[in-house]
Amino acid sequence: MPLPPAPSKRAALLSPEAYSLKAADEPFDLQADAESVPPAAPAAQLARQAERGTAALTPPAGKPAGKPAGRGRKPAAAAPVVAESPKAQPVLEKAIPATALVTSQATRSPVAAQVTASSGSRRRSTGKASSGPARLFVLDTNVLLHDPMSLFRFEEHDIFLPMIVLEELDGHKKGMTEVARNGRQTSRTLDALVAQQGGDMTKGLKLSATGHHGARGLLFFQTEPLENNLPASLPQGKADNQILGVVHSLRERHPQREVILVSKDINMRVKARALGLAAEDYQNDKTLDDGELLYAGALALPQDFWTRQSKTIESWQSGSHTFYRVSGPAVGQFYINQFVYFEAPGEPSLYARVTEIRDKTAVLKTLKDYTHLKNAVWGVTSRNREQNFALNLLMDPEIDFVTLAGTAGTGKTLMALASGLTQVLDDRRYTEIIMTRATVSVGEDIGFLPGTEEEKMGPWMGALDDNLEFLAKGDGGNAGEWGRAATNELIRSRIKVKSMNFMRGRTFMNKYVIIDEAQNLTPKQMKTLITRAGPGTKIICMGNLAQIDTPYLTEGSSGLTFAVDRFKGWPHGGHITLARGERSRLADFASEVL
Repeated sequence: MPLPPAPSKRAALLSPEAYSLKAADEPFDLQADAESVPPAAPAAQLARQAERGTAALTPPAGKPAGKPAGRGRKPAAAAPVVAESPKAQPVLEKAIPATALVTSQATRSPVAAQVTASSGSRRRSTGKASSGPARLFVLDTNVLLHDPMSLFRFEEHDIFLPMIVLEELDGHKKGMTEVARNGRQTSRTLDALVAQQGGDMTKGLKLSATGHHGARGLLFFQTEPLENNLPASLPQGKADNQILGVVHSLRERHPQREVILVSKDINMRVKARALGLAAEDYQNDKTLDDGELLYAGALALPQDFWTRQSKTIESWQSGSHTFYRVSGPAVGQFYINQFVYFEAPGEPSLYARVTEIRDKTAVLKTLKDYTHLKNAVWGVTSRNREQNFALNLLMDPEIDFVTLAGTAGTGKTLMALASGLTQVLDDRRYTEIIMTRATVSVGEDIGFLPGTEEEKMGPWMGALDDNLEFLAKGDGGNAGEWGRAATNELIRSRIKVKSMNFMRGRTFMNKYVIIDEAQNLTPKQMKTLITRAGPGTKIICMGNLAQIDTPYLTEGSSGLTFAVDRFKGWPHGGHITLARGERSRLADFASEVL
């Protein structure tokens, strides 16, 4: 009687469910698994079999090739099942070369591949965090009002919304403010999530159902009252205390999960920690964790730059500018339109701008020297290195977007106005100057202001008046009182002061736009203003990140920081941080010590 043929799909004898349960319940015993693994075949034999496509059916070493491997045994105890087990995989990796292992995995039976895939996805679904189950974040109302897209910023973790949060959202939806707009957008987002097909609020709603595939967690609503075990000294009617009670109850109900409160309210986070609850700030809106990491726009070249790069430097002349093509380790730190400078005692200085980066080489272009009186801009010359960098950006017609950051008295507004007047009145490059700023007061508000839009903006434009007075005095020469009056009238006719509240929907064509006090803008407001630019328009954003007056806005979440970080390296944008104050010795000293 002839022997029956060897089975070709022995791994199919185990169902995927039985295999998953076995792999999860059995402890990992490396010694036992090593004993159950058959001896490894020689590498050369496995390679030859892999070429013939029969690596998956290789019999164990020491047995005749013509006899079936499963003869005289029960099919459930076949050797390939042990070979497919994840626990035996480390032993197989030691015994079989990488090529043979890849071939055997590619040629194994489809059912076995399905078993491994299902068990792998099951492990991922139960272990989304680095250790243990996914964390459960309880969001405060101010997080949703601050960023309506915060629901989709927590990646694989789950989100819980208490009922009092929905009540507070309903109370903030009326009005034309940014908070009311965010509240309405959050309500629309929640409505879309609740309306998804097959969704069950008690089991959690998939956050990825609305197209945000980065959010892989679930959204839970409070569908039943939760016990409140907070101290009696905390009034139960306050919304913050009710949210704290929900966090406390969730932590007791789900002791295996990490329940964390996320709030922008510092006092609420302090109270939560005092009660032994985990609390965190909402960090996703911050472009940078540390303001000192902000892109400065200028880079000092190392002292051995020329000696180390002496063999790979090319230079050529084009007009009044000299170009250098350099390569080496320093190129990896360059950005397009970044300024580089080399200053060393006894050696000639270099001030240049990066105009091209290709592979590991960069092209540097020397700057126009605005410290010299012959290159003065509307009678203004630069007094330090950073001001010279800024004027090169402001006067370059190929640069459409410029950001200037610096402390008080560094000359941001003066240089922007002088450059604008020169390019509007002398070069006729732009038709007019449009100036706006964030109307956030330092102290208490003085109330409504009478007059037209420009008259209402008048009190906010004191810096404009001061700088225009200086520029008109310096340019008038000995023209007399009538000449100065005519000059002031001409300058005023080309400068328009606009309010930010009426910017949406507008398009500026061939305009020179100055946005002052940009540190008080949110990233959304900054995007609204920059996207107003039409053909031939140049936008200059100026601000001091140390003087933020807008509530809930920090150096890391400011719109100015957002713009600087997103535009770095763009061929038509530039940034420079002004370091030294030039207003007066009194203002310079006060900026340091106060």
